[in-house]
Amino acid sequence: MSARLPDDELFLARVCKGLGHPARIRILSHLMAEDGCVCGRIVEVMPLAQSTVSQHLKVLKESGLVRGEVEGSRTCYCVNRDTLARFAPLIQGLLQVPETEEA
Repeated sequence: MSARLPDDELFLARVCKGLGHPARIRILSHLMAEDGCVCGRIVEVMPLAQSTVSQHLKVLKESGLVRGEVEGSRTCYCVNRDTLARFAPLIQGLLQVPETEEA
């Protein structure tokens, strides 16, 4: 029987998985700078095939980092700022180094 992980740990792992590829970090950075974007526009700034960008967007959506809304025949993607607001203090807490006593 395995122990159940706390919600914050599951959330943190899911978001980190979403950030686990340089192309996804670049897509997320682009979306943050544009404050919204359609898939075709992302392909224009990425040196990747449209199908590859779509796969990375799928992972970003599954991780909760990106939302996609259908607008006609296109999907408009934007950063999920609620996820980033929850993620920031959790990752900061994880990265804090405890003070050590000097000899």
